[in-house]
Amino acid sequence: MESKGIDWNEIWKETLEKQVKSNRNVDCSTIWYSKENARRFWRMFQDEKSREITEKRIEGMKLSPNSRVLDIGAGPGTLAIPISQRVAHVTAVEPSDGMMGVMQDNIKEYGIENIDPVHKNWEAVDVESDLSAPYDVVFASYSLGMKDIRTSVQKMVDASSKYVYLYWFAGETSWDMHSRKLWPLLHGSEYQPAPKCDVLYNVLYDMGIYPNISVFPFEHIHRFTTLEEAVEDFKSYYNANSDTQEAILRDYFEGVLETENETLIQRGWSTRVKMWWEKTN
Repeated sequence: MESKGIDWNEIWKETLEKQVKSNRNVDCSTIWYSKENARRFWRMFQDEKSREITEKRIEGMKLSPNSRVLDIGAGPGTLAIPISQRVAHVTAVEPSDGMMGVMQDNIKEYGIENIDPVHKNWEAVDVESDLSAPYDVVFASYSLGMKDIRTSVQKMVDASSKYVYLYWFAGETSWDMHSRKLWPLLHGSEYQPAPKCDVLYNVLYDMGIYPNISVFPFEHIHRFTTLEEAVEDFKSYYNANSDTQEAILRDYFEGVLETENETLIQRGWSTRVKMWWEKTN
């Protein structure tokens, strides 16, 4: 029975569709078509502080040397690579060409033999034919840009034998804040943010899933050698394709980026949520 007659799955879908429409039909996987952008994303999480955050996230999952793990929206392998070094097997699902290319490079560079990459959108994945289910741990780390979130979560449950972990956002992020300011200038319209954890929780509740929840602040830093490098990176984020739009980005971020150790940095912030539960058969 859905809570108070509200179809939370439909609210999620409508909100996400508005977000994609406001972004000129550019979704998450499209943003990362560039392998160079994906490589820059990988490097962003390789400094000492970022590695500590990654380690903490991994330690927060119930993993063992015998665990079989499914990473949904694995990106360049930010979690899949270190997790593979302490479990039996990882299946890493990633739809983006750029991210998948960097992940495969990383697998080769690190000599990893227990990661099975699946180059597909999660909504297109078939549990029986595309995966080697069941998995002890299934997780999606900030990769829930799925229109039918209820069906997508149910597929995660179907693929899991023990635990499911979802990581998402609460409230406005720095990305939302910059987009809110830039969208009228770049696209002549208001920015529509993606659905947040309140909608996700209600979808889970209507599915009979009552997850454990923790909320925590998160900060990250984008580093660039020049302003032009920053503009080139942000073009895909903000769907800026024309010379005029590039000039708007350049002017905006010239006032946002800070100088640190002869590099330009953008400080990002958000409040994030971890939801997890043990599957009951």
